[in-house]
Amino acid sequence: MIIRKLFKFENAHVVRGCSTVRCRSSVHGHSYKVELLFESNFLDNGQMVYDFGLMKKNMKTIVDCFDHSIVLWDADEKEYIKDMQKHSLRWVLLPVSPSAEQFSRIFFAMIDKLLQLTSSVNGERNVKLHSVIVHETETGYAQSFADDAYSKDMGYIDLEKIIFSSQIMAEWSDKRMWEKIKRGERFVNPADV
Repeated sequence: MIIRKLFKFENAHVVRGCSTVRCRSSVHGHSYKVELLFESNFLDNGQMVYDFGLMKKNMKTIVDCFDHSIVLWDADEKEYIKDMQKHSLRWVLLPVSPSAEQFSRIFFAMIDKLLQLTSSVNGERNVKLHSVIVHETETGYAQSFADDAYSKDMGYIDLEKIIFSSQIMAEWSDKRMWEKIKRGERFVNPADV
């Protein structure tokens, strides 16, 4: 069975090297929709694959990091990166270009790692991240699966190289959330959400 949870965020970026002049040469924004699709052949004690309420904490926090932020590619011009960081409290630095395709891979890698580190609280079993869909516009999206997220041919996603601004981290209820994910520390879902 597959279940889906939808999140939304507003974001700005530049996608260097793309075909469209406006996209590769101007900061612009999108109203993104992120669909997280989970799968399991089992149901938990509540007869669910994974309680949607469990996604409201850390998974939502990860997606929210990108809301009202500018996303920067660490291979872009250093002066541009520095200027954007200077003029925006909320920024995310990525090891890949912030295209819809790469966003879907980034979210897959981050959410998949978080899911693997999260302990079951209500009999959830063999819950896996099936795919991530990132809608950049109403008519265009990218969908990423595990093979895509971990493909070196598409650009290796090193979680260590994803950097969140201090303002973004200050807004987390768990100030060490990203460090815990990168270090492989266990998370426990709240018993009552």
